[in-house]
Formats: sequence, structure tokens, C-alpha cells
Amino acid sequence: MTQVFYSSTFFGAMTLASAMDAGRFGPHTGRRILLVSGNASVPEVTPALDEAPGFAALRRRFDEVRSWNEVIAPLHPSDWKARIIEVPMLGRLLSSHLSLDDGVEELVLESIAVPPARTVAALIRDCPITVYSDGLMSYGPTRDPLPLEISGRITRLLHLDLVPGLTPLLLTEAGVPADPLPDDTFHHILTEVSTPPPPDQATYGNTGGPATHGSPGGAMILGQYLSALEIVTADEEAELHAGMLRALVARGHTNVLFKPHPAAGRHHARRLREVAAELGVELTVAGETVPAEVCFQTARPALVVGCFSTALMTAHRLFGIPVATMGCDIVLERLVPYENSNRIPVTIVDATVPRLAPDGSITDPPQTDLPGLVNAVGFCMQSENHPSLREAAARYIETHGTQARYFKTRRLTSVGLLPTPDPPKPKPLSRLRRALSR
Repeated sequence: MTQVFYSSTFFGAMTLASAMDAGRFGPHTGRRILLVSGNASVPEVTPALDEAPGFAALRRRFDEVRSWNEVIAPLHPSDWKARIIEVPMLGRLLSSHLSLDDGVEELVLESIAVPPARTVAALIRDCPITVYSDGLMSYGPTRDPLPLEISGRITRLLHLDLVPGLTPLLLTEAGVPADPLPDDTFHHILTEVSTPPPPDQATYGNTGGPATHGSPGGAMILGQYLSALEIVTADEEAELHAGMLRALVARGHTNVLFKPHPAAGRHHARRLREVAAELGVELTVAGETVPAEVCFQTARPALVVGCFSTALMTAHRLFGIPVATMGCDIVLERLVPYENSNRIPVTIVDATVPRLAPDGSITDPPQTDLPGLVNAVGFCMQSENHPSLREAAARYIETHGTQARYFKTRRLTSVGLLPTPDPPKPKPLSRLRRALSR
């Protein structure tokens, strides 16, 4: 029998390797296939996951590594899904392409609610599904409803324990239990992929010279791809990165490592280099395919700054590195619709991570009941799928107030946590209007 694994990020592949080493998939007695997918806007010009430095350390755990992009080319993995009438035929073709005649023992997927994982689940049928999480989104509700032929096959959710004491909401509406992975196996994976240090990094700044890694004790900025998600404009995202860099300079940092998001392209780094040159800062830009966690392992930054990246939590939780956030207030205000799956990650970071100000000062966020907040926001996002959270959500709102930062009055009203306001009473007609109306 064959086990089929799917991953679109290096972090996800490391999570799979960690779960394997922890024995979550049993002994390696059958065939194991890893399907890799490049979901960047233009995947053709973005290095594939299995081409990343350090992937060789993970490859030995799989018998074959296959490209989902090549299977469905020239279609984009995030956009394409099989039509219902095509599923039987395309399922047979995929089974033949991957030589799955002996059957599939287990299908292991990330981001099950959307393509390409949802597409793969629809085509590889008649087997149990394990879902694994590669980030903070596991603590939020399932983004889109899943058909019973998929949700009924999911047996468990594997996840890193990034926020101790917080239980994932993902797939709980389908009765799927969460299974946290041990920290030590993930640390072991990081050691494997970090040796030797990643070679595809380059330094830019007032010196313009090359370097192979960031300066120990320096600071690190985590880039995301907020403009690609249409949360902010490209100029606003560039200014957010520039603001982080200026704040770090205000704190006395002269060596900064910038880690772009793998799906963001290179324009973020280009614009930040210009700001670094103006400030006289030595800026090191990590390679696109180098995971942030590898940078934590090799560069050991003194401070990591980002907006709401999952890597903020791995830096603090797994490496003990101080972290700070900037820009969560803008994202919380701009996220639409309310049920946007990024809402829980940004809520967790905003509520727990110290905040970096433009003058370089760092302040702790107000103390909050994080499980209560996450359950209340999760209920407001998907109230129909999580009716059992209504009482806890109402109790949180009653105790802490409506907190405009996290809740919209209109949303609270629509899910029944605030009473519907009475319609405004019509103003009495003036004598003239009365006379005219006769």
C-alpha cells in the first residue's frame, strides 16, 4: 500500500518529516510519495519546494517526489479543480500517473478546504485522510464547508503546538481530533536541514557585498504577501517593511536580515534595500526558499519582527527568540470578509506578541483571555458551523465588551451576540409638509 503526502511549503514538508520521525505514520514499510506544489502567483519563475537548500535532508523519508504543477500544467494549482463529471476519469488518470494500483493506505494533506489539497482529496478517493497544519490557521474554523465524501474521511489533525493551551478549531465541526507534535522532533529536523547553512543568501546595503548568513545578534524582519492577498496595497506593504526597518534602527540595530515570503516574489526585497541604503544599514536578504526557521537556527537573531507571520510564534516558542509585531491593527481593520481565514492568526499575534512602535519602543499587549477571544472570534466567523461556541462567545463579549479591534458591531448583531437596534423613528412632519400632503 502507498501513503501519499502533499506539501506546498518547506515548513509544511518539515512538519511532515517531524510527524514521520515521531511515529505518527507508522513504520516505513510501504511506498511513500510526496506531491509538491508551487502556489506562488507565477510558479514557473519560483524555485520548487524540492529544489530548496536543505530539502535533501528531508528527501530520504520519501520514495518518490512528484510535482503537482507538472501533473496539471499549464493550469495553476490554486485555481484549478476538477468538475464533478470529470472526477472519476481524472481520478483514474492520476492513479495511473502515480502508479497507485495497489491502493492508497493514507492521504496526508494541508489546507484541506481549498485547492490544490481539496482537489487532490477529490481525486484520490476511498482512503482515510490525515490533515496536518503548517501554521496558525489551524486555530481558526474551517474556511469553507467540505463535502461529506471528504470530511467523512478525515481522521485527525496533526499540528505543532505553537500556542500552548490553545486547541485548534479547524475541522472540529466534523469531529476531527487534534494531535500536537512533539517539539524535539521538529528541532531535530531543523538541525538536519540547517547543516550546512543555506548558501543562497546575499547581503545588500551600503556595502553591497555578498554574505552567506545574517550577522549573529542582529535583527530579522519577516515579510509576508499582504498586498497579493489584497489586504493592503503594494505601497502600503512596502511602507510597513520600511517602518519595521526604521524602528529597528531606532533601537540601535545596524545589521538586519530580511526573510521574504516564498510566495511574495522579489520586489519586497528590492524596495527594502533602497531604504536600508538610505539608513546606512547592512541588509541581508535570505533566499526565497530558505525557511524562516532555518534562519533562526543559523543566524540566531536578537529580535524578530513581523506582522502576523506564523514564524513569529516558532521563533518565540521553539527558539526562545524575542519577537515583536507591527501592522496588526491595519490588517484587522482591512480584512474582508469577516470570515477571512487570516483573521485568527492576526488576532492571536495581536493579542499575544509585543508591539513595536515607530520610535523603536516595544510594549506588551493588554492581557487577555486568549482561548475565550479565539473562540468568540471563531464563532463570529463561522457561527452556523460552531453553534456550541455561542455561549462561550456571549460570555466573552459580556465580560470584555465588544472590542472594536477584534469584533465588528454589524457582525456581532448578525450572529445574535448583540440585539438588533430598533429602526429610527420617523421625524414628525412640519406644518408645511403636512399641508402639502393633504
